[in-house]
Amino acid sequence: MLNLERLRTLDALARHGSVSGAADGLHVTTSAVSQQMAKLEREVGQPLLARNGRGVRLTDAGRLLADHAARIISQVERAQADVEAQRGCAVGELRIGAFPTAMRGLLPRALCDLRDGQPDLRALVREQEPEESMAAVVRGDLDMALAIDWHNKRMPVPAELTRAHLLDDSVDIAVPSGHRLAGRTEVSLAEFAADDWISWNEGQFCHEWLVFTLRGTGIEPRIAHIAEEHHTQLAFVEAGLGVCVAPKLGRGPIPAGVRLLPVCDSVRRHVYAVWRADADRRPSIRAAVDALKRAAADTP
Repeated sequence: MLNLERLRTLDALARHGSVSGAADGLHVTTSAVSQQMAKLEREVGQPLLARNGRGVRLTDAGRLLADHAARIISQVERAQADVEAQRGCAVGELRIGAFPTAMRGLLPRALCDLRDGQPDLRALVREQEPEESMAAVVRGDLDMALAIDWHNKRMPVPAELTRAHLLDDSVDIAVPSGHRLAGRTEVSLAEFAADDWISWNEGQFCHEWLVFTLRGTGIEPRIAHIAEEHHTQLAFVEAGLGVCVAPKLGRGPIPAGVRLLPVCDSVRRHVYAVWRADADRRPSIRAAVDALKRAAADTP
């Protein structure tokens, strides 16, 4: 009996072309990928990987099984979708990953709506950055993810996933109340060439966007501090330690010593839901997307 999770590992290896790429895509360690592949080789009784310089390549048997693995994974998704569609109602569990501001500003209303309209459906939510949650949807650990990209930098969405736009989230620049621009009604990013920035963790999509965008205006960004949560970033701004981007979605109380300045060239994020295309017929997916769209429409 072939193990589905090991087939998912083989599928990731075939798609990413390396153990490290598969590990990143599955959000596991390279050691975990190697262990899963070793177990799968023992199950099938022949090598699936061969050394290729410093890396590996799929053997003929590996490529053959990888083709089957992709179809098996897709068929499992279709089977689950068909069983739900046959019942005609949303039932069971729906696992959702969402980034922090969506957790605060969008999901509470959507989940209450879903609970009232679909009492037999149990939504389980996990806070994750978009890159992590989309990878989890691809490998089947999550059913749906809420993700973002920016007006000038799009986040790649794996081909296996379908997406639905929920809302556009405009952002302001948060500055200390004593900042030289604090009295302005709007600003441009180019005016912050001399400022220190508080940003997200390096490697995160939003951090890469900020660096990319500032460089696009001719600014070499001075990232002075790294903070994961917007509320922490705002505390640093209030202390006079720099400026930061302040999205409107999920925005809580603003510290007394912080001023929010609209950006004249309309900086905004796109918020959307993604799920596996194979699961498109699942009533639970459709119900969740509808609830999210209603919640987004009610978001100021």
